[in-house]
Amino acid sequence: MLSFFHSFSIGGAVLGLLGLFNSWTPGTSAPHQKAVQIDTTKRPEENRFTKTVLSNDLNEPMELAVAPDGRVFFVERAGKFYMYDPVQKKTRLLHDFPVKAVEKYLNGLLGMTIDPNFSQNHYLYFFYTIQDGGQTKQRIARFVMNDDNTLDIASEKPIIEFPIDLEVSAHTGGSMTWDTHGNLFISTGDNTVPFESSGFAPIDQRPGRHTFDAERSAGNPNDLRGKILRIHVEKDGPGGAPAYTIPEGNLFPKGTPGTRPEIYVMGCRNPYRISVDPVTSILYWGEIGPDSGTDGEQGPRGYDEFNQARKAGNYGWPFFVGDSKPYHHYDFATKAVGDLYDPMAPVNNSPNNTGAKTLPPVNKAMVWYPYNKSDEFPQLGVGGRCAMGGPVYHYNAASTSKTKIPAYYDKALFMYDWMRNWVFAVRMDDQQNYVGMERFMPERGDFRRPVDMEIGPEGSIYMLEYGSVYGIDNVDARLVRIDFNPGNRAPVAKLTANDTIGLAPLTVAFGNDSYDYDKADRLRYEWRFEGNAVASTEAKTAYTFRKNGIYKARLTVTDPSGMSSTDTLTLKVGNTMPRVAISTTDNSTFFFPSQAPLHYAVVVADKEDKLIDKKKVNVAMTYIPKVADTDQQLGHQPISASFNLGKNLIAGSDCKACHQIDAKSVGPSFTEISKKYRDDKTATAKLANKIIIGGGGVWGEHAMSAHPQLSREETTEMVKYIFSLGVKPADNHLPQQGSVVLKDHVGNDQSSRYILTASYTDKGSVGGKQPTLSLTQQDALILRPTKVLATEADELHDMAKQGRRLGNIQDQSWFMLKGIDLKGIDQLTFHYAAKDQDATIEVHTDSPTGPVISQVKTTPTGDNRKYADVTSSLKTPVGKHDLYFVFTKPGGKNLLGLESLTFGTKDGGNILGSKGTEK
Repeated sequence: MLSFFHSFSIGGAVLGLLGLFNSWTPGTSAPHQKAVQIDTTKRPEENRFTKTVLSNDLNEPMELAVAPDGRVFFVERAGKFYMYDPVQKKTRLLHDFPVKAVEKYLNGLLGMTIDPNFSQNHYLYFFYTIQDGGQTKQRIARFVMNDDNTLDIASEKPIIEFPIDLEVSAHTGGSMTWDTHGNLFISTGDNTVPFESSGFAPIDQRPGRHTFDAERSAGNPNDLRGKILRIHVEKDGPGGAPAYTIPEGNLFPKGTPGTRPEIYVMGCRNPYRISVDPVTSILYWGEIGPDSGTDGEQGPRGYDEFNQARKAGNYGWPFFVGDSKPYHHYDFATKAVGDLYDPMAPVNNSPNNTGAKTLPPVNKAMVWYPYNKSDEFPQLGVGGRCAMGGPVYHYNAASTSKTKIPAYYDKALFMYDWMRNWVFAVRMDDQQNYVGMERFMPERGDFRRPVDMEIGPEGSIYMLEYGSVYGIDNVDARLVRIDFNPGNRAPVAKLTANDTIGLAPLTVAFGNDSYDYDKADRLRYEWRFEGNAVASTEAKTAYTFRKNGIYKARLTVTDPSGMSSTDTLTLKVGNTMPRVAISTTDNSTFFFPSQAPLHYAVVVADKEDKLIDKKKVNVAMTYIPKVADTDQQLGHQPISASFNLGKNLIAGSDCKACHQIDAKSVGPSFTEISKKYRDDKTATAKLANKIIIGGGGVWGEHAMSAHPQLSREETTEMVKYIFSLGVKPADNHLPQQGSVVLKDHVGNDQSSRYILTASYTDKGSVGGKQPTLSLTQQDALILRPTKVLATEADELHDMAKQGRRLGNIQDQSWFMLKGIDLKGIDQLTFHYAAKDQDATIEVHTDSPTGPVISQVKTTPTGDNRKYADVTSSLKTPVGKHDLYFVFTKPGGKNLLGLESLTFGTKDGGNILGSKGTEK
């Protein structure tokens, strides 16, 4: 995926400096550091946080600022400036800036902030792109907000400007914030083409390639790009223009040859969101790093960073990344690889560098992470990266606010990732050294690509969510507020019904699973079925629907304080559900290495449809080559007939941030990709590899990020799904009765499945007067390989998964496989390892003490890593049963490790008549 920020640019690292510790468990302190003083016994329950949407239907929201009176100001990249009014609970468009925000250039109205003395001077500051005499510039300007909530356009006063190379289309920065001394911090991106450096450092010094060389910007002390600036805005100077001065302590003292005194931090790629601790004035930011998914001859793979600057410093880009991992000097003309850059004495000898050549020593990131799992910070997960630096929260005990974030998060830094949709609370010790982090609202956050986050004056959290997809008008782009409730919480209404479908008159018994977090509350109930009249106030009730139609049953639950919630349930009266059933004379759980055709029959019946239209009975067979790493372990559970592994893998990845099925985003649509490669027989392998390693150059300037966390099998299935979107689907419909050859599994993984599905949609309600009451029913027959990994067990007792096997097995340990058909199977083979103990494995049906259908003794193999097979005969019960595999040896501990079991036949056949061989 490539985002606006990565193009403006996606890559990766996290929060940083002096990060000696990479994990933190509440209630513990990091070694060699003073413990964070926090009462972990009062960690707030997540259900006390409420997320409220304040403004919806936004288009590329960028940055927000909350005024002391609670007004929320925010901007969109295309130029719109809004205000959310907390009194009227409405959002108003205040101005539409005529900014240059062409999609290709990824500039526009990028940021805003309010003056620390906003209540007195009404100053707002905007970061936006302008055209000035044929030159494109980034401008930071000050405006005045009128008392009637209008923006005084004539009050515009430019403060600082700097030119940009517009054709680069990458790395904009754009965030602004303040410290306790009234100094304004401004983040700027390196404004460098990132797409022709193979995901490594863009230090291309060839003539005519200056926009491909970040040494001219981020690595140049005489350029304002790729920096975080710090200035002090003064009162209006000569001619009414605001002047700024340079605070003491910036990176380069004023007058230093070859430098700009505005620079506080240099060596940034795209510090897209920055914040300053309002108490300590320490600067934090998220650094969006380069795209390489693997280390290479040019240097390290890409990392995103979260950085911390207690004082001015150099953070290394484009010569270093992450925890100051150095790149090599690299000649893009000859491809010659030189020495590594020295973090203690970096030198910028690029002909594109207009400033000093000797640079300050480099500071390490505080937190850094690649696409793949981080060794130092594994809790950050895997996938696309887009680090954003959020605010530091300081709990105000004197505040009377009833929604403020609790004291548990006092002094916590909130950092977030646009791509991974998480927020972490980061802890520091008393010396402001990193201690650790924990996920914030992991279950209830539902963050939709957070792009800015601020603490309001009342202590609530305000967040702009960009929305699910880059570059389009997302339906879920929004302004939200997160409040904390320390007191009484609303009860949770939850109704149940014994039936939701039937013919009139339909009597339904309604149950009640409502609950209250504050368990002392006595709840009141109100049931409504037709209209707004209360039909019952009992905890449970029954109601008769006498006419055909679609109804909403509503249950409102209220506690003594008046707080309430409502649950609804849709009931369809006038029809009954059709019945669909798949049967087979063959084994209904397993397919076999040499599989004869599967014989099946589909029976459909419907109480209202006297004649079943065979054209509406859909029967299809699907083969899924690998399911072990998906969320759906397709052993026996009913699943959707539309299940597709590639589709599910894409839905769970970052692909949808940049690609849509039909619509263009930052990347081409999947349909476009499918059409482009439809005649290329090598395309599946090429694109599967490209998803893993990343790259660009086919669809324009934007490159796709690497996905090293995905396997080749997974990316192949993703590509197959994408290609299927541009091709008219083949007719996969089967007759209601017949046989189908199972031939796709030869040589494939034991996690593969065949799925035979059948569905029927009836004609609707009685008489066909209400077709909206049409109902669909389906059935599925799922066949798995005869070799079953032990870790696929449906239930474990007194044992544990250890990688690919089950271990820690004691006397009377057991595991269970659910709903197994043993038709035609008469033996079992166990693949196990046991260092020095023997044991007995018993197979029981339907409970750990049920009838024994198989028993075998295991003997020592001499080593816990040396495997052997043992086979036992099996009595075959009729029908499907839950199988319990019980291990016995009186007093035995750590008896063995079990990797797999294989169901088979004594004659080596496949039980359906073929002469295949079990392997």
